[in-house]
Order: sequence, then structure tokens, then C-alpha cells
Amino acid sequence: MLSNAAGNFSSVRPPGHHPAGDAPLIRLDAVNAHRRGLSHLRRLESEAIFIMREVAAEFSSPVMLYSIGKDSAVMLHLARKAFYPSRPPFPLLHIDTTWKFREMISFRDAAAREAGMELIVHTNQEGLRAGITPFTHGSSTYTNIMKTDALKQALTAGRFDAAFGGARRDEEKSRAKERVFSFRTENHGWDPKNQRPELWNLYNTRIKKSESIRVFPLSNWTELDIWQYIEEEQIPIPSLYFAAPRPVVRRNGRWIVVDDDRLPLDPGEMPEMRTVRFRTLGCYPLTAAVESSAADLPAIVREMALARTSERSGRLIDHDEAGSMEKKKREGYF
Repeated sequence: MLSNAAGNFSSVRPPGHHPAGDAPLIRLDAVNAHRRGLSHLRRLESEAIFIMREVAAEFSSPVMLYSIGKDSAVMLHLARKAFYPSRPPFPLLHIDTTWKFREMISFRDAAAREAGMELIVHTNQEGLRAGITPFTHGSSTYTNIMKTDALKQALTAGRFDAAFGGARRDEEKSRAKERVFSFRTENHGWDPKNQRPELWNLYNTRIKKSESIRVFPLSNWTELDIWQYIEEEQIPIPSLYFAAPRPVVRRNGRWIVVDDDRLPLDPGEMPEMRTVRFRTLGCYPLTAAVESSAADLPAIVREMALARTSERSGRLIDHDEAGSMEKKKREGYF
């Protein structure tokens, strides 16, 4: 089910998002953006497009990580703009843990078809055969095996030398110190003390064989920027972001949506209907919903303008231990 932002993919304008012949805006980049009097969002858009084109020019085998969330939706939209009228010159890669919301998977397939891009879906088969789940092995072990290890397997198998990610610096403290071009070792590890200076829009793309770069074109965006851009561009997103009555259970002070019958219920526990939405999307047993009445994009933008908590406060994996996100990133996490 697609969002009520645009109804369906076929109703969305072409990726250039301008009438025929109105191509100059598409060709803007970060170098001349200030001369055209662009708005804050257009400057961010221009910077992201510049970064994507830089990667396409400097790397032999890039890939775009697609996690189906709002940031991935914006990143894909920007990629289509960056290379319009051609298709983006790289595939999409989705790490399927088998625990995503059901709607996310159908949305993923529809988005890839609409973009006309190759979609690579990878699951850690060893973890699957071992029966690794968030309930049997805990969130930390599950994330390490079904997400981090799976991602490293896919990047190695595809011999990708650059991977676009939708992370932003405002999300979490370890991401705040990550470069736009984040150097990774041959084992996909991240060392925050061994990164390269980034002066203005100059990026060092030199790597040795078997090394790689994670590229974050949305680094300078905020959560509010993302939502304002989605509203302005009418980008389709999963309806899970919009408030609606959903079956939930209360776990450790958080609302967990019961998406299918695999969620084990505690003795005496019964799902109840609450009007909730998600600020961030991940594996459904590890992603908490928030009570909200924001059922459309203008309402979400207003809600975000007043928000005082991080969107990732609803991600249970971020609370495994002190510094858990940085530890995961050092090991190769997204």
C-alpha cells in the first residue's frame, strides 16, 4: 500500500519533476547553486546530486543501499534526478532480514519497478538456516548476523567499490562524526580516527583494491528537511509513516506493532488498537511506533518542527549497550 502523499507511483511526475523543456534546474550542481538563489532545500538537493555524479564518475562499481524508509525514498528520488533522462548507473541493494514489515517489501518491489533499476536482494542464508531471529538470539546478535554480516556478504559478492547510504548526521552521535565519503577497510570496517579531510566539496576518492567507500549524500540534511522535501516533491513513501489505527502491544514502554503471527505474545498479553505511526522503519519487532494523529504530510511536517526526541529513539538496536551504534558501524553496519 502506497502513501496518501501521492496515491501510487504512476501518478508521480517524471524524476526531473519539471515540465518538458524546463531542464536547467535539473542540471544545477553544488558549484553554481548559490548563483541561482536556491532555497535551503534546493541547495541540499544540489549538493546531493553533485555527490552522486561524483561517485558515478570516480568509481567503477557503485551501488545504492535501499532500506525502504523515507531517507531511501529521498535518495532514490535524487538519484533519478541526477541522471535524468537516463536511469541511475548503479543497482539498488536491499538487505532482507525476513523481518521487515510486509508493506515494506511490496513497496520496495514497486519502487524498483517504477525506477526501472536492477534490485539486488540479499539474505544471510547461514543465519536463516541457523534460525536467527530477534527473539531467539537477541537484538544485538540478530543485527550483527542478519544485517551487518549480510551487508558485507552482498558488497563483497558484488565487488562494489562505493555504496550510497541514506544516513544523516543529525540521527545519532556516531553518525555525526562520519564523513560524506566514509572510507572502509577491505573487511568493510570503519575507523573514525582514520578518515580523510573533506574541504568544501572536494572529496578524496582514491582507494586500494578491495577497499571501499560508503557515501552519504544526505549527511547535511535533517529529519525536518527530509519531510519538507518529501512534501514538496510528493515522493511516495510507505503508509506506515502516517498515523492510523494499528494492532500494538506495550513492551518496555514502547508500542510494538503486531505485523504478523510470528510475534510471540507474553502470557495474558493481547494486542490493542492504537493510532500510531513510525518515524523510522526497520525490522518490525525492533522498531517502536509513536502515538500520533499526523495522517498526512503537512501534519507530519508540523509534528517534526516541534519534536524534541531523536527519530532513532524508537530503534531498539540503538540501545543494546553504550555506544552500540558506533560499535556496529566499526564492524561494517550501514
